[in-house]
Amino acid sequence: MTIFIYAALIFLVIRFSVTVFNFLSNPKLPRAIKHYQDKVSILIPARDEEENIIQLLKSIKEQDYANYEVIILDDGSVDNTFNVVDGFAKENPRFKVVKGAELPKGWLGKNFACHQLSEMATGKYLLFVDADETIKKGLINSLIFRVEINGISLLSLFTNQEMVTLGEKLTVPLMHFILLNLLPLRLVRFSKNPAFAAASGQCMFFNAANYHANKWHERVKEQVIEDVEIIKLLKQEGFKTEALLANGLIYCRMYKNLNESISGFSKNLLAGFGNNIIILLLYQLLVIIGPLILILNFNVSLLVLPLTLIVLSRLMISLLSGQNVILNLVLHPLQMLFFLLISIISIKNHLFKKGTWKGRLIRQI
Repeated sequence: MTIFIYAALIFLVIRFSVTVFNFLSNPKLPRAIKHYQDKVSILIPARDEEENIIQLLKSIKEQDYANYEVIILDDGSVDNTFNVVDGFAKENPRFKVVKGAELPKGWLGKNFACHQLSEMATGKYLLFVDADETIKKGLINSLIFRVEINGISLLSLFTNQEMVTLGEKLTVPLMHFILLNLLPLRLVRFSKNPAFAAASGQCMFFNAANYHANKWHERVKEQVIEDVEIIKLLKQEGFKTEALLANGLIYCRMYKNLNESISGFSKNLLAGFGNNIIILLLYQLLVIIGPLILILNFNVSLLVLPLTLIVLSRLMISLLSGQNVILNLVLHPLQMLFFLLISIISIKNHLFKKGTWKGRLIRQI
């Protein structure tokens, strides 16, 4: 037991060190003043998004970049997504909606939708965004400026998260917590090692020539976490990549309630750990069970350090991600409980191959 407690403490110190590095290096997309004229293709896969997508389309129309096209692919929606978007597109000629082809064998739905969108795009840059997002003025110029000055082939942003219900606040902050507690985000750009790879499919900005030459979504067509697999491939093949925090330039409301959050995160959590159940369970053992044992032992001398590191970590991560510091501190124990629950569900779905999303079976790779 003593060995396990000290192992949990050492892992906590390592994670805290990563968080401090991220906090001090401040890996946010800088806001650019320069304005560009290059054509940007904004590509949006949409499946059953009639409640969300108009908000995104309006935000694109109101942003401050002039030379762009917007292509929306209706990916087999069973709601009114196509008609809603088609009505908007008829009044706004920069916007176009198409119906996607039937999903071929061997592809996951979003990957195939993005692949189809890329084949219709005509811009110098490809910006893939999800239908449940909104973008702000300055986003596109800031993205172009960043890739141009650094010669980047793929820049991915971790969007600011909008959370309304308690269920969202209990689960959605886990995304930034895991990311900024485990990965020194600046190393995605500065290290050539593919192990330092992170990306968010909510905002993927490609050099179009590089994308068309390599057909990145086709190459990861069966991968659940295609965003991370794509950026790994780019790094492996010597292309420059970067992953940054969105810095208030793009927002996403991923889920609307607790059930959606649990279902959404459980579909790809294990994949984020390489589909390795042992690694995920070990992580849970050190991150959740270890501190819990310390608390139950009521050993004050052992409690001060971990509690201090946990509080400071949540504070720094909340500030970096634009989230409510006090709320995350208060809800931290419950967030960890739901993290454990999501992990169990993700493992169960993997073992019994029952993971689904929007009516489709998620193949367990």
